[in-house]
Amino acid sequence: MSGSAADRRIRALRGPKPTVDPWKAHGSLVDEERRPSGAIEHALTIFLAGAECPFTCSFCDLWRYTTDGPTPSGALPAQIADTLASIEGERPQRIKLYNASNFFDQRSVPPDDLPAIAELCAPFDAVTVESHASTVRSGAVDFARRLLGSLEVAMGLETIHPEASRHLNKRLDLDRFDRASAFLIENGIDVRVFVLLGAPHIPAAESVEWTVRAVEYAAQRGAAVVSIIPVRGGNGEMERLAAIGEFVPPTLGQLETALDRCVGWDRTVVTADLWDAERLPGCECCRPARIARLRRINVSGRAEPPIVCVECE
Repeated sequence: MSGSAADRRIRALRGPKPTVDPWKAHGSLVDEERRPSGAIEHALTIFLAGAECPFTCSFCDLWRYTTDGPTPSGALPAQIADTLASIEGERPQRIKLYNASNFFDQRSVPPDDLPAIAELCAPFDAVTVESHASTVRSGAVDFARRLLGSLEVAMGLETIHPEASRHLNKRLDLDRFDRASAFLIENGIDVRVFVLLGAPHIPAAESVEWTVRAVEYAAQRGAAVVSIIPVRGGNGEMERLAAIGEFVPPTLGQLETALDRCVGWDRTVVTADLWDAERLPGCECCRPARIARLRRINVSGRAEPPIVCVECE
């Protein structure tokens, strides 16, 4: 991937890339998820190994979990089958196939593998995959028709802040996102949206406000679920931006405030992504209680009193 000057700069700042086995999933987890109907689902997420996303977003660290070349034919069905064979207990209602890239990019997911993937997903009531809005085309509808259950496509909106959007190197404008969302909904496919907290090029004092605006934007376009994801450092580019004052890592308190402002919305479930929440800047004394509170709100959708801590008041 040669790419643009921005692509080359971002890639040059990365640390060493771990060796990734394309025949072995990175892992899996089962958790509870609330749906717009109020129903609580058990969802199995499989973190698949495959080809790297071509878009080279400035904030992304998922390249660490991808292969250097295209995903080999047959690798993804093998990863899914092996993971399903290891799952014990009651079958979850939903399966989420997260490949750290774009499910509808043929380099990432070979088209010949789609029938086998759909067959492996047959026991589940719903399937979620992730993809850049630019890759959402008729292939999404074709895959949905192969499934016995419903399909949901997760897309990154990230931010609607005009300047920040231009600097993310995502190659996504709001019109493209709007068209992809409308296309999916018109074809009976649910939309899940990722929104950033602490996006670079947004002043820290405005970070929560722009995050909430992006959540509102996604909800107005029919998103069933919106996940607020704190931007993580560690990919080299975020450290460069921090050094010149263009990125301030979001705090646990900001994540709490953003979610609190989005509780109780109709038709759209809003959650806080708690992956690596332990690394967010915040009070060490009350951190476990605050994360536990966010986890409860994610599932219940109900407001809770804030955590009171004498150490950080």
